[in-house]
Amino acid sequence: MHKIHYPIYVISEEPEEIDGLLLIGDQVVDDKNMPGKTLGMRRLQTPMRSLYPLRYQLDDEVAMMKHRGKHFIDSDGVYWYDEKTTTTTLKYHKIRKVEKKDIATVIWLKDIPFPFIEARPPSAGTSWAGILYKKGLPWKIWEFCEEKKKDTWRKI
Repeated sequence: MHKIHYPIYVISEEPEEIDGLLLIGDQVVDDKNMPGKTLGMRRLQTPMRSLYPLRYQLDDEVAMMKHRGKHFIDSDGVYWYDEKTTTTTLKYHKIRKVEKKDIATVIWLKDIPFPFIEARPPSAGTSWAGILYKKGLPWKIWEFCEEKKKDTWRKI
């Protein structure tokens, strides 16, 4: 899979490329004939009237894993199909410490020797974090919650 450039957008089906236009039905998803570096810049410049509505913007990998969509396009205009086939463990850990920094939040969890970096701090009253494990190691924060939940799994 290519290096994804976030944000990404969910689309309803595989687009068709005709003469530099990425189309779903008669609506334009991307106009690669325009000089902009990003999908958004090219969509702003296109003379085409019927633009495909990009309703769901996903800002990170966890948001993509949580979404049920299978067809995606990134900010560079690269389309890919992603069907969730891998399962991973989801375990809950007590939040030990939350350090708010200028542009991110550092979160320390019980029984995990390294911190997680999140864009936003957990809401007040949140004391547990659900952690996805990859190959037996803590990988990504899935969710924050007020009470510990039963360990389970997720399809990613």
